[in-house]
Amino acid sequence: MRTQVAIIGAGPAGLLLGHILRRAGIDFVILEQKSREYVLGRIRAGVLEQGSVDILRDLDLDADLRERGLTHHGIYLQYESRRHHVDFLELVGRTVTIYGQQALVHHLLAEHDRFGSDVRFEVDAVLPHAIDSNDPYVTAIHAGEELRIHADFIVGADGYHGVCRPAIPGVSAYERSYPYAWLGILADVAPSTDDLIYALHPDGFAMHSMRSVEVSRLYLQVDPDESIDAWPDDRIWDALQERLGVPGWTLQQGPITEKSITPMRSFVASTLEHGRLFLAGDAGHIVPPTGAKGLNSAIGDVALLGRALIAQQGGDESQLRVYSGSALARQWKVQQFSQWMTELLHVDRRLAPSEAAFRYRSQVGRLEYTTASRHAEAALAEQYAGLPF
Repeated sequence: MRTQVAIIGAGPAGLLLGHILRRAGIDFVILEQKSREYVLGRIRAGVLEQGSVDILRDLDLDADLRERGLTHHGIYLQYESRRHHVDFLELVGRTVTIYGQQALVHHLLAEHDRFGSDVRFEVDAVLPHAIDSNDPYVTAIHAGEELRIHADFIVGADGYHGVCRPAIPGVSAYERSYPYAWLGILADVAPSTDDLIYALHPDGFAMHSMRSVEVSRLYLQVDPDESIDAWPDDRIWDALQERLGVPGWTLQQGPITEKSITPMRSFVASTLEHGRLFLAGDAGHIVPPTGAKGLNSAIGDVALLGRALIAQQGGDESQLRVYSGSALARQWKVQQFSQWMTELLHVDRRLAPSEAAFRYRSQVGRLEYTTASRHAEAALAEQYAGLPF
């Protein structure tokens, strides 16, 4: 078969790119290795920047977001049992919206179903070919049938472990692993806060987020090699109470319905394109979750790539030629913010006691400066609420 764009990966990047192309009348097919149930069941980040919300609105893909999303005007920074509110709306005139990636994927896929898009799940042995030529193609196996899909362009939205990035000759990576991991839980209890809480504590970082008015999402810093079996529910709640507690405030507890441990790392590919193959989302970069940038980075990529592919169909290839450079320039700004937030709020347990104590007091000093300076607050707010796409 032939299509204009073959998209490998049915996560938020691939599904959203499909909608951008559909509105422009560009044919596409989306191929996903995992099952539909698996894709819909993945629980991921849930903070959308203002720009991400605007893109979904402009594409008429925000119906569910408007109904279920929770708009937040800022975040709380907490340290030394003190809690300070950073008001994004007052500082930079922008907000963020809590809306789980799982809900976004569900809505994007439902809209593809409504429009009859060609989205195929449980596709095996997917491989891009001839990406240096004018006739690239993808081979795969679906429902026992061998596929050969010729396309004008191939987009790799297939994540860090996907097949598209390794298909780029000479591609390299900039990587960093952190000595921290997040133990994340979902709990059936109403949030105990109106805005997200980011807390530095001598025992480690903690965060209070939410998924809805009835479901709370909370995180604890743990060591990367820890087992979830070592964290029964009572121990989790005790640690959250200790790290998030401030005088006059109560953390409400409820049944924990999901818990997992996620290591933290940074990764950026040296390029997001080669010939007729382009990368988007986690296929090209990963950030630690502290700055809430992973999902938004994927949306930023496809906003740029979608515009470039549409312009190419009109005879202008200039945007495609600069896609990788433009996306990576934005990504490195996102990486530095995510790294700054991570190092600001996490305790390094590898250090000797005297060095650990110095580092902790330095972190408190940075937080005190940030919360006392309108300029520092505005810089945080501008980056957290989202850089332009």
